[in-house]
Amino acid sequence: MAPPLGLGTVSSPAQTQIDDLLKEAVRRLAPVLPVLGELGEIFAAAGHELALVGGPVRDAFLGRCAPDLDLTTSARPEEIEKLTAGWADAQWDVGRAFGTIALRKGADLIEITTYRADSYDHTTRKPTVEFGDDLVADLVRRDFTVNAMALRLPSLEFVDPHGGLADLAARRLDTPGAPEVSFADDPLRMMRAARFVSQIGFDLAPEVRTAMVEMAESLGMVSAERLRDEFTKLMLGADPVAGIRVMVDTGLAERVVPELSALRLEIDEHHRHKDVYEHSLTVLRQAIALESAPDADPDEDAGVVGGVVPGPDLVLRLAALLHDIGKPPTRRFESGGGVSFHHHEVVGAKMTTRRMRALRYDKETTRSVARLVELHLRFHGYGGGEWTDSAVRRYVTDAGPMLSRLHRLTRADCTTRNAKKAARLWRTYDELEARIARLTAEEELKKVRPELDGNDISAILGIPPGPVLGRAYKHLLAFRLDAGPVGKEAAEAELRRWWAEQAECGD
Repeated sequence: MAPPLGLGTVSSPAQTQIDDLLKEAVRRLAPVLPVLGELGEIFAAAGHELALVGGPVRDAFLGRCAPDLDLTTSARPEEIEKLTAGWADAQWDVGRAFGTIALRKGADLIEITTYRADSYDHTTRKPTVEFGDDLVADLVRRDFTVNAMALRLPSLEFVDPHGGLADLAARRLDTPGAPEVSFADDPLRMMRAARFVSQIGFDLAPEVRTAMVEMAESLGMVSAERLRDEFTKLMLGADPVAGIRVMVDTGLAERVVPELSALRLEIDEHHRHKDVYEHSLTVLRQAIALESAPDADPDEDAGVVGGVVPGPDLVLRLAALLHDIGKPPTRRFESGGGVSFHHHEVVGAKMTTRRMRALRYDKETTRSVARLVELHLRFHGYGGGEWTDSAVRRYVTDAGPMLSRLHRLTRADCTTRNAKKAARLWRTYDELEARIARLTAEEELKKVRPELDGNDISAILGIPPGPVLGRAYKHLLAFRLDAGPVGKEAAEAELRRWWAEQAECGD
């Protein structure tokens, strides 16, 4: 993302530059200034300070849109409620113990938090909450200088005691105080640093990077849910590859997704295999580039509309990043000098499931990502188009609602530098998608079912619902995929043949 307003070229803004930048930021805030101004007047009339703080201020300078408005005040929670009760359209308590009351005014969502001056014992993540009375003292506890800027309301006085604007101009991520103190207060701030690298493209200040390396182990005191949420935001950022590099290089990945660090396989002097880590990052980058591009086989399932995977897509991005994590444990050096990774896709799917469960991802997301990891090599059996229609049907059926994502993952997995080979693989996959589209049109492939349902099978074989009926159904589905549409009479004949075979085997 190109830095707006010339921020990328300014290392220490002069006062006139700061004034110009501030005017531009205020202009961007124009749509919400009436609401902020009204609130500021209400609090000022009651003798309290109020300021817009953190992300909304930072994003106004960056030209980004902040979804919510974060404010801070000298008023205590009960006073916030009283002052806004007759003004807000809705009001609710999102964290009274931490000083936060939420409001809605029209379409604007607002959170107002009392000044804080927390203290930490550094053995747990939970602070001793202490309310403060001073804006500058509140800002010093913020995670990064670019989030420690404020606009007093209603005057719009700019408050920047820690040089956040200079850091923003230099596209540098630094902490208001010593980074080791900040990260000791809340180790999750290290993950937030990696996330901001992904989201807004800043670089870490050298002392911040050093502290992250030295303190990465302290992430162990952070809950899996909080780690998951930051990792998800990183993956959905504008440049997750940059964020992943920060995680791996500083050691954070060892505490969150250790499988990523393991991808950096040692390269032997004969270069007999790829650097799997760099390959995975390239696949992630290429998968992101394929988001929102239509494919030849529209898939209406699972939020994938018209064959398009709207970006940013968490499932596709996680699958691209993790698709080869099964390679390190399956790596074998062969006698002829080659390297093999037999069944790494199956091993990788199981590893993906374990890791995502450990991070408390929901079942559907976990299942979807693991399925893509398991299927990512399937296309390579297609060769030059040797698959039968039956094999194509199985490919579609096995992918199910993940088909459009599988299309993109498979294409992204081509990272060869051989232009002719890459073009050949791309053309071959074009041909496969065309075959899928043709078969889909002919057979409504995504709705393929056996031509006898469970009731039919039960009546023909005289068996009740249960495991045996389930096996019979699966056999007829496999038969349908192999033979295509054959009609109910042929399906019944096959069912009776299978049933007789089971009797002969004693099943």
